[in-house]
Amino acid sequence: MKKRILSVMSSLVMAGCILGTSSVAVNAQENEKIVDGSVLTTDDTSTGRTENGLERGIHLMDGECSISKAGISRVYCYGSTTANHEVDKLAVITYVQRYHKDTDDWGQVDWFMESKETDYFVYATKTVTVDRGYYYRVWARHIVRKGDDPVEETYSYTDGIKVP
Repeated sequence: MKKRILSVMSSLVMAGCILGTSSVAVNAQENEKIVDGSVLTTDDTSTGRTENGLERGIHLMDGECSISKAGISRVYCYGSTTANHEVDKLAVITYVQRYHKDTDDWGQVDWFMESKETDYFVYATKTVTVDRGYYYRVWARHIVRKGDDPVEETYSYTDGIKVP
């Protein structure tokens, strides 16, 4: 009798473990929506970096951008460009974008830029007032110029964070 009870109980425990782990994995995949490379998330912040290997040039090292919730109806946005060494000119152009559910695409809300001459690093920041209830992301363009060499350029973007 004891063997039968132990057998039934261990079977129930195993079945519960199997069902519990499989439902968690399915929920994570079902809730994730990706639009133009950005995951729509309820996180408070997101950071994007240039793809490894694709951004590196003779002069351009990498780029980075981020977006964070900064209070009610506000997001803090950041973008930076880094060169391998001192260059003639470098810039970061940072776009703040909102997800439009009806077109399933991103639309521009605001933009800002910063550039420097004879330097190797530039950054730009801005706090932007936004409408509540939408997803927002930052998309940044990173540009470097040195002498008569061709301009080197790449981009980075964050995931979309929801501003409740």
